Amino acid sequence: MFTLGGELIARALKAQGVNALYTLCGGHILPIYEGCLNNGIRVIDFRHEQAAAHAADAHARLTRNIGVAAVTAGPGVTDAVTGVANAYQARSPMILLGGAAPLKTKGMGALQEMPQTEMFKTFTKASFTVERTEDIPMLMHDAFETALSGRPGPVFIEVPFDVLFNAVDDPGTPDKVVIQPLEPELSALQQIFALLREAKKPVLVAGTQVYWDEAHEALRELTDQTGIPVFTNGAGRGTLPMTHPNCSKSARGSAIKRADVVILLGTPLDFRLKYGREGWNPETKLIQIENDPAELNHNRTAEVAICANARLVLEALMEGLQGVRYDEWLNEVRTMEDNKNKDLDTWMKLDDVPINHFRMGAAINDFIDENFIVVGDGGDIVSACAKVIDLSLPGQWLDPGPLGCLGVGAPFAIAAKHLYPDKNVLIINGDGSFGLNGFEFDTAIRFNLPIVSIVGNDGGWGQIRTPQIGMVTEERAIATKLNYTRYDKIVEAMGGYGELVENPDDLLPALERAFASGKPACINVILDDRGMAKTGASTPYIV
Repeated sequence: MFTLGGELIARALKAQGVNALYTLCGGHILPIYEGCLNNGIRVIDFRHEQAAAHAADAHARLTRNIGVAAVTAGPGVTDAVTGVANAYQARSPMILLGGAAPLKTKGMGALQEMPQTEMFKTFTKASFTVERTEDIPMLMHDAFETALSGRPGPVFIEVPFDVLFNAVDDPGTPDKVVIQPLEPELSALQQIFALLREAKKPVLVAGTQVYWDEAHEALRELTDQTGIPVFTNGAGRGTLPMTHPNCSKSARGSAIKRADVVILLGTPLDFRLKYGREGWNPETKLIQIENDPAELNHNRTAEVAICANARLVLEALMEGLQGVRYDEWLNEVRTMEDNKNKDLDTWMKLDDVPINHFRMGAAINDFIDENFIVVGDGGDIVSACAKVIDLSLPGQWLDPGPLGCLGVGAPFAIAAKHLYPDKNVLIINGDGSFGLNGFEFDTAIRFNLPIVSIVGNDGGWGQIRTPQIGMVTEERAIATKLNYTRYDKIVEAMGGYGELVENPDDLLPALERAFASGKPACINVILDDRGMAKTGASTPYIV
């Protein structure tokens, strides 16, 4: 029986367990939609291709599987570039399907024709063109395997118009790709055991790989057994509950400065850890466990550097460190944490009007529970809230990742609510970030996905404005001011629920009303534009 190329793509997605396609329509990709309808795959269409790509990224993270976006040729593909680049930096295995002009007219100047695959090669794991319809199933299978194996990451697949519309004998659909965990080398484990048995002040930084390898239970068991202090990073947040007595947030820099051994578990030595240099004890011994060999010994040479599955390493450490305890050091780290949090505790109780960033974060922390997925999309407001929100489950927190891309809020939340309709999905937005993809509330309303955004509105790009004022004075601070726009009214006009909050005592009731409305909602919170500077907690601009 003859089968269209679009149908073959949809069957491949279904076989991989993908239940949604994120998209913005275009004539080049219409056969994919028909295939999705035939195979029970929900098609969620966005108002901008960047948002569709972000949603596919979030889908991949939340399912630990493939997330897929489909966009039309030319400007559709270029609009999605930022979403793909963000997924690459965040180690997210999304697939971008890009339409293209027919192969038979390639190079002749067809509508929206441009060189697309070369553009993606520096920030994807693979970028290629499908040239024969009958090759679609195996090429899709190979793309899934590439995206999921080793360090997860995106793949771009260009699917020309005639390849999608061609009909061929059904070549069959390969089975679902399942990646087997990579066993750690015994000799490397023995070196790690030796370092940690001698250590007096070890620190474990649990990063994104701990989440992807579903190593959260092993992480908790190891720290309970040994008393090793744990800090979480990236998608590792929530893999050990932040209320766990061995998990700290504020004292990471102080602890690393004093540590004699640092274990980085799926955590790159990038700007977040000061490249393993500034503030690090030069005598510290480094242990790196990664799924990406390119990260090993990057920026700092490790005593032990291996590629292995995080769960298997943690389970091996439990066996190899029987009887080893770090109680004295753990108490020292807890004291550091308590000292760091003294000012924070004060800031969280501020009743200033306009509202302080940390006071807003405290209200959110009081409101959420384990049934929430929280999306961070902003600068200062997310920085403040991240310091006070206690996450308790893996996958409970989503943010852009190390690319620092704003605008992920509504797209991430839409994917989350589609996947987990019984969970409450809350976006913490800055007013600047809301403006990038806030119109996707139209998408949430059309698909009846009641997400809620709480916008910290300080009338500007606060994370840039504050250091800018410090450098050049307020009179010369330009390009960082915004209006105190009624974002709540914008969402109301689309058919959602909106509310303005100006008093800190109204934060919790407003959150309750927004979720009770059953609609996509926006709570617009007027913040003190000097709030972060007043607390001395403004985030420096990192270059």
